[in-house]
Amino acid sequence: MKKIQLGLSDLRVTPVCLGTMTFGEQVDEVQAFDILDCSLERGVNFIDTAEMYAVPPRAETFNVTEKIIGNWLSKRPAAREKLVLATKVAGPSRSMPWIRSGSSDLTGADIQAACEGSLKRLKTDVIDLYQIHWPVRSVPAFGGIYYQPTAEQGTLPHAQLEALGQLVRAGKVRAVGLSNETPYGVHEFVRLAEQYGLPRVATVQNPYCLLNRSVENGLDETMHRLQVSLLAYSPLAFGLLTGKYDEQGLTGADVSEQARLKKFESSRKQRWGRPEALVAAKRYNALACQHGLTPIQMALAFCYTKWQVASTIIGVTSVAQLNQCLDAWGTTLAPDLLKAIDAIRWEMRDPAQ
Repeated sequence: MKKIQLGLSDLRVTPVCLGTMTFGEQVDEVQAFDILDCSLERGVNFIDTAEMYAVPPRAETFNVTEKIIGNWLSKRPAAREKLVLATKVAGPSRSMPWIRSGSSDLTGADIQAACEGSLKRLKTDVIDLYQIHWPVRSVPAFGGIYYQPTAEQGTLPHAQLEALGQLVRAGKVRAVGLSNETPYGVHEFVRLAEQYGLPRVATVQNPYCLLNRSVENGLDETMHRLQVSLLAYSPLAFGLLTGKYDEQGLTGADVSEQARLKKFESSRKQRWGRPEALVAAKRYNALACQHGLTPIQMALAFCYTKWQVASTIIGVTSVAQLNQCLDAWGTTLAPDLLKAIDAIRWEMRDPAQ
């Protein structure tokens, strides 16, 4: 896989990134080590994590994913030089009182303290890409679709970018990014960086898949013109686009007890658990089979081949799943298949937005 430059930074990554939010919840440390080893052996040089992980978030698993990765890196010191390591500072607590005592803000001091914690857990001297997991601002994210101006509160982007700049100048962070952002947020962070000589955001990590193409509603133009790279997360829509829920629904008897949407009721209450999302997923999965592809191949190839996407973040719970996702690299989608995909979207829009 040819490496991709992230924004205007000096980071160059593979177009497939290993997401790790399952480590410490669905995946224990031994299994995580196997997945990390296999990913590195197959040439993936990009790992993404977050201080909030594992997911679903719980006080008991807060920070656990970073600790697992840090333990892996400490046992394989040569691996660190081969990798681009990304993590994220959690935004306001969003009903998670174990994050900064439930603060509804994310101050510059919070960002610096969180970074220090991540560095220690990851057992590294520098974080290659440090991202704000979600904004303090009121934004339509995590299933919300409306901006609420009356909900504005907290630290403004300038103070947050100042804190990130201090981390970059101290050599603790190489590049900075955003996540779950809007066109306004990207523009504002870039404007502030250029006006005040602060770090320019290199990336935005947002959901992007067949069930949620909201990036294409203006954010893609913003990122293209400002030279900011998209990191696409949930390309398989929490498993909906694998086909495993098609026959039995999300909680059917034949669905594995380890399947995320069956195992975690909290996940079913989110956008991926909407009935209309499953209906749309069945349509896309059937379309893939009609064209001689597995649902996984089509869903991942959709992300792997879109001009909007710099790197696609794949989350897995086994080496077998990892290999399946990596084997989908190189799959091409014929023009008539892409046309059929767009026809379904025109009819069903973005049910997991």
